[in-house]
Amino acid sequence: MDFNSPQFARQYHYDGGDLGARLTDTGTRFRLWAPTAQRVQLRLYPEGVVSDPLECVEMEPQDRGVWYYETPRRLAGVYYDFAVTVDGVTRTTADPYARACGCNGGRSMVVDLPATDPEGWQQDKAPARQAEDIIYEVHVREFSWDESGGFPQAYRGKYKAFTCTDTTLYGDGQHPTGLGYLRRLGVNYIQLMPVFDYGSVDEAAPDASFNWGYDPVNYNVPEGSYSLDPRDGALRIRELKELVQSLHRQGFRVIMDVVYNHTYHRDSWLERTVPGYYYRHRPDGSWSEGSGCGNDLASERSMCGQYILDSVLYWAGEYHMDGFRFDLMGLLDTDLMQRIRAALDARYGRGEKLVFGEPWAAGPTACKRGTRLAGKKSLPTLDPEIGAFCDAVRDAVKGSVQHTRSAGFVNGGRGKEGAVAQSLTAWCPGGRGFHTAAPTQTITYVSCHDDVTLWDKLVDTLDPRRRYDEGTPRVLRANRLAAAVYMTCQGRLFLLSGEEFGRTKQGQRDTHNAPITLNRLDWQRAWDHRDLVDCYRGLMALRKQLPALCDKSAGAARRLLRVETPAPRCVTALLDNTGSRWGQLYLVYNASGQAYTCTPDGEDWQCLADGETTFGWQQPQTAPTFTAAPGTALILGKPSQL
Repeated sequence: MDFNSPQFARQYHYDGGDLGARLTDTGTRFRLWAPTAQRVQLRLYPEGVVSDPLECVEMEPQDRGVWYYETPRRLAGVYYDFAVTVDGVTRTTADPYARACGCNGGRSMVVDLPATDPEGWQQDKAPARQAEDIIYEVHVREFSWDESGGFPQAYRGKYKAFTCTDTTLYGDGQHPTGLGYLRRLGVNYIQLMPVFDYGSVDEAAPDASFNWGYDPVNYNVPEGSYSLDPRDGALRIRELKELVQSLHRQGFRVIMDVVYNHTYHRDSWLERTVPGYYYRHRPDGSWSEGSGCGNDLASERSMCGQYILDSVLYWAGEYHMDGFRFDLMGLLDTDLMQRIRAALDARYGRGEKLVFGEPWAAGPTACKRGTRLAGKKSLPTLDPEIGAFCDAVRDAVKGSVQHTRSAGFVNGGRGKEGAVAQSLTAWCPGGRGFHTAAPTQTITYVSCHDDVTLWDKLVDTLDPRRRYDEGTPRVLRANRLAAAVYMTCQGRLFLLSGEEFGRTKQGQRDTHNAPITLNRLDWQRAWDHRDLVDCYRGLMALRKQLPALCDKSAGAARRLLRVETPAPRCVTALLDNTGSRWGQLYLVYNASGQAYTCTPDGEDWQCLADGETTFGWQQPQTAPTFTAAPGTALILGKPSQL
């Protein structure tokens, strides 16, 4: 059977939106899309782990490849799976469309979703958007695992930790950690690394191993290792909703990191249900591996794309997620990404839900002929509200992530001035390294969970002794300059949790399965490096007052009036900041070893931030000339004429 043929899609595409198990007023309905099956048997169980079935029933084939069974019993809390027979071979599979499951996801569970809603859930809504979107990437377990966070022992590493609103350093009552710390910092989006059910951690013994979670098993079910009881199929749902509700109440919107480009293993529920359909294969029949994980989902096939679209809409609706970060978005087709954007806009309003991703893949993929993938080259053709991580900014500021000793603008690199200048306008209208249609498409960042942390990169390039724990003055200065550069570029801001306090992983590049002791957030370090934290805090607060930087319109680049390189490793820029109490901005990035003195056009310029403080805007000082010390930045503002 040719799964790529238009005839197959026309005959079997199903968009009823009701696949899986659904409780109704009159009982329970089961639907499974399995167009190549000759027989499907539904099996019901009392538990989510090893047990004999309570009942086995034959499902009936219907139009468009759907198999159906209905019972007048309300089977909430009952577990189930399917026996699917294709070409004489019977495979046991959980439900790809399941919304609840047992421990480790091997069996699906019928769930009464309204019963999982915490009190007040129907009134839950996201806080109002601020002048700028500042995204803070967090791993659920890393966030609260360390004792220094002051979280209750039972909640450490769990969803419930996010319901603790006022934790302090070792419980001292004085130094905020967790959400209180983040409120003070000034970020307004919390991006959760994968919280769907993944396979690389044993939920029955979650403390025995660690993983970031980019290993999907059940796409529409929360991960159980973050739950207080992963054996309870409904509890993890309630706890994740409580997490979202708590973040909303504390002033944060929530972004979900989604991985629709591959599954944990090839022998997935999707493969067991419709063998060969959901994955890409090379002409010789071998598996495509553009994800670097052994398989690639065939998003361009109609029911695979529909599956992904339905999943996104489910998380947005049932869990009130405010945005989606797509892992390896460069493996997904542009038609699907456009459909996702349009569907979210239709339900929630234009741009209300953020959509962005990685505009690359780990390698080539074997997609259907004529498929256009959502990589860098496609960005100008995508909806402007589909964003992408801008590696051009990242590498210009700190150097290539592929080479440890490669340096960027702030840590000794040469010839980076042009890239820094283009970063100012979020690479609009673009250049060789990146090309976008509007700043809404640019995620401006210098570190995320992948690769070495910003701090470790600076230590690797600036400290021959590699003192990751200490922090030399040179490293600290470069970190402050890096923050000043990317936080004064247009686009949406993004940072790895702990970047602002010099988070270190001892120089290790990929810590996806390293011990939690290496990956955890060290809240003690946040207070040891409070001066660096305050640098970030001041920059975030200042940025929200500067329309020249927050402007996301297609014409935002016109706010850049002039950019110059007055000396090697020094960039200056003049920007139109109309709409603020400062009508113009003058930026100086001085990565050189010499002080740079400037006299901006006109008079009455004020120092808003410099190498000493990023809070100068609170009581700005006027002067005829200003000096940027070696390795520092200046942000100057010219008061608007009343």
